Amino acid sequence: MTTARVEILVEPFRENDPGPHVTAAVDALEAAGLTTDMGPFATTATGELDQVLGAVTALLRESFEAGADAIQVRVERTD
Repeated sequence: MTTARVEILVEPFRENDPGPHVTAAVDALEAAGLTTDMGPFATTATGELDQVLGAVTALLRESFEAGADAIQVRVERTD
């Protein structure tokens, strides 16, 4: 089984007010069955590679639809 970690940064960034564009991304990760860790600048999640990749597709779509201007995504293999 291949596992991966995804780290996302959704803009615009608003300190202490993530906004619907950020919560849409987090919701997409969690809907894929991933547990998220929202930090001050980025949100991370880890899971099976296919699960992570599917979540990334959904979070990009849903975040842009919710008003994101830009989304940075970093995926790294963890196994």
